[in-house]
Amino acid sequence: MTAATQTALAVQVARLYYHQGLTTGEIAAELGLSRPKVSRLLGYARESGLVEIRIHDPAAHPRSLAGQLQDHFPGVQVQVTPVPPGSAEDDWLPRVAQATAALLDSLLRGGMTVGLAWGNTVDAVSHALTPRRLGGLDFVQLNGSANIQELVSGFVTDTVTRFARNYGGRAHLFPVPTFFDDPHTKEMMWRERSVRQVLDLQARADLLLYSVGSPVAERPSHVYAAGSLDGADQAELSRLGVVGDIATVFFRADGSWEDLPINARASGPDLALIAAHPQSVCVVSGLGKVPALHAALRGGLMKRLIVDEPTALALLEQVTEPEV
Repeated sequence: MTAATQTALAVQVARLYYHQGLTTGEIAAELGLSRPKVSRLLGYARESGLVEIRIHDPAAHPRSLAGQLQDHFPGVQVQVTPVPPGSAEDDWLPRVAQATAALLDSLLRGGMTVGLAWGNTVDAVSHALTPRRLGGLDFVQLNGSANIQELVSGFVTDTVTRFARNYGGRAHLFPVPTFFDDPHTKEMMWRERSVRQVLDLQARADLLLYSVGSPVAERPSHVYAAGSLDGADQAELSRLGVVGDIATVFFRADGSWEDLPINARASGPDLALIAAHPQSVCVVSGLGKVPALHAALRGGLMKRLIVDEPTALALLEQVTEPEV
């Protein structure tokens, strides 16, 4: 067989195999060749460059996004979760929650204490957990939720206890208001022994899990939707340039949180503690959270980020957008 004949036959075999989807046996029968001959011709087609095989890895783009974001925020480990192209934003959070649940399984060890900041995202993670028994795990609520709406819905307590049940651990709730009316009331409450026990657990937490809250998310963060903030509070936040919160403690677009009056009334931990924590995991999904996420990254308010692909791309565009 001449080289030209072999090339023409290899092209014919490749078309039948790759374009028409025939098996090597079907090609052999159609062309009057043996199956080993067909296999050799297919190998020749690949080796000689007649056929090029390209693998489009759906995870490659997220990995590239993660690397670019880590270049901008080198102190943060970024994990970008792929989502189906063209999928609705409501479909992204379950993917991110599953990725977070898998990460927790690799991080959690018996005897650890985990601080949980309640909200829609952490609640979604609680539903994605795979049951696993670990000895001596403590899950402590990081910010208060004692209001009429929470007493009726049980949203926060269900989230924290779901984590505890999943791992066979203990749930430590924080039965204080989300926001106090007077910062002096908070100061007095913080002296109570039962409250101090929870605060001490928070301070000793080995891992923190939370999201960023945003008033402009497609699905409003629970703190904004559950009536914890009245109109005057929200107007003050807007006037002061607040773009988001972590554990109901607010921060500005530059990532700063100091001297915001409402934070003196908030039940969540000082964000300086979160910024300094060595094992802080922030979970984010949704384009409306991009400004808050960008600000939190600027403020150094996480060590690890898990985010869906479209939100990561929007964040990268905001980070790289030229300043006017």
